[in-house]
Amino acid sequence: MGPGLDMRTVAILLAVLAAVALAFGAQFQNDAVVQKSKIKDKLKGSLSLKQLLNVIKHPKWLSGTFFMGLAIVLQLGSLSLAPLIVVQPIGAIALVITSLLNARATKTRLNRGTILAISLCTFGIAAFVLMASGVADETELTDGHLVEVLIVLASILVVFGALFFTLGKRMNALIYVVGAGVLYGFVATLAKVVIQRIYQGQFEWLTALCAVGLLIAVSLGGWFVQNAYSSGPPDLVIAGLTVIDPLVAVSIGIVILGEAQQASLPTMIGFGLSALVAVVGVYLISKVHPELRPKKAHV
Repeated sequence: MGPGLDMRTVAILLAVLAAVALAFGAQFQNDAVVQKSKIKDKLKGSLSLKQLLNVIKHPKWLSGTFFMGLAIVLQLGSLSLAPLIVVQPIGAIALVITSLLNARATKTRLNRGTILAISLCTFGIAAFVLMASGVADETELTDGHLVEVLIVLASILVVFGALFFTLGKRMNALIYVVGAGVLYGFVATLAKVVIQRIYQGQFEWLTALCAVGLLIAVSLGGWFVQNAYSSGPPDLVIAGLTVIDPLVAVSIGIVILGEAQQASLPTMIGFGLSALVAVVGVYLISKVHPELRPKKAHV
């Protein structure tokens, strides 16, 4: 076993531990949001500033934040040891763990549709990781790469800003989840970019700008996550963070950073199909999860 393979194995292990921490963090934060924000209808709606301030003082929310922070540290460690397209999708493990934790916490029995949706997410991401691990390779990050990533991020921020001002409180759980997943995909990408540029000895103004972009994406993504908790179950939120997030990050890794230059056409088609399966799984969770279905009135 060569040194490169050893490092990649450690990176995968760190990513698995990060997924476990993410699952517990999501469950604790969701419990706090539901308890303190007094949200009665979880089908739509956003948190007010007063509700948000109540939530962040809750012990469960603070515990969840600790686990989320631990997940970030572990994920950064994995990103420093292996290509982005290998380790980022592994977070999908958190979806299975969160689903089990939430079902037990809320005494909710997962229906067949939800189990199928979770299976699609897990299968799609697992297939993606297996293909990516065979073709992924580190590349030198140029100034051009950084400029392209920042331009795409700025465009995304404009889009979500427009959605917020036009839809406002009409934004539902799925919109918040997609928003959080896309933004955290950029967080992973920018973290990888900053780490690699530091390794290359190139920490200058452009790298510093990426670090600023990372902080903006973390802040806005975090706000989207808290609102997603108030309007949907934690397994839907984690589905967004562990499916949409890696698909965005991996797409950037492939298209802009060139981490899959060795991939053949069949492999690229496989990437697309496995990603489609995972995304369909997220959509199904938002439609069939028992916590998101209207409750029948008792006669």
